Amino acid sequence: MDKLQAMRIFVRVAELNSFSGVAQQLGVARSVVTRQVAALENHLGTKLMARSTRRLTLTSEGASYLEKCRVILNLVDAAETGIAEERLAPRGLIRISVPLSFGLKRVMPHLLEFVRRYPEVNLDMDYSDRRVNLIEDGIDLSIRITHKLESTDVVRKISHSRLCVIASPDYLARCGTPMHPAELTHHQCLGYTIAGGQQAWQFLINDKLLSFPLRSQINANNGEALTEAAAQGLGITCQPDFIAQPYLASGKVKEILTNYSLPELGIYAMLPSNRQIPYRVRVLMEFLISEIGISN
Repeated sequence: MDKLQAMRIFVRVAELNSFSGVAQQLGVARSVVTRQVAALENHLGTKLMARSTRRLTLTSEGASYLEKCRVILNLVDAAETGIAEERLAPRGLIRISVPLSFGLKRVMPHLLEFVRRYPEVNLDMDYSDRRVNLIEDGIDLSIRITHKLESTDVVRKISHSRLCVIASPDYLARCGTPMHPAELTHHQCLGYTIAGGQQAWQFLINDKLLSFPLRSQINANNGEALTEAAAQGLGITCQPDFIAQPYLASGKVKEILTNYSLPELGIYAMLPSNRQIPYRVRVLMEFLISEIGISN
């Protein structure tokens, strides 16, 4: 039995609470994962997990062993990182998750350049606007665009983005131009739906962040789709500048409510909080910061 491999698998199973989920991440049969954990338990002479048809529960010995495994594996990763840094040649797999529109427009060209520069690195790229769970999904690095971070998030800020409220000249000619955010309730708004949907837009008024309800006929989980709908005169949408700018430049849409500020979006490199960051991941993060950072 490879003890380190078995420990890594045990930690993944404990964090994901699923043998099948870990097997899917590793691309192996479920039986391979269960055998590794069973071999570890036999070696230690104690049960680490209580199994039932519905869930896995760590025993008290398993919970204690989990924390020790994390410390040991972090030390091993740190030692391997030191060797990798001495070689100065990042290598191995990096799984990265990026928002769809920003990823295709701003990140993908730099990711391809990164692979050309470091041919021993393998990239697994996930383009999606969903908020991934780095630990459960086995992601090494995520690019997240948000105006609100959680206290447990481990991040480096890359850049920022400004939100714009936009509509086509045709829509504004037909339906009028709202002069205050409160007037949005009388207009067709195009809502961005992610993680349960969004029913209001927030504006900074007199140094207070206020929410204003929306009435929407069209909703989508992608800003490009909503901006195209706005350009075709179907309503008002609120989008980050990296999506809105080409439409504004072409005159397909106009920016409105410019007297009212919206929360700034931070663009962050997010890292999993439960493990040592491999050298290859740190090199990629620094590369992206240098290429698309605030100063660029």
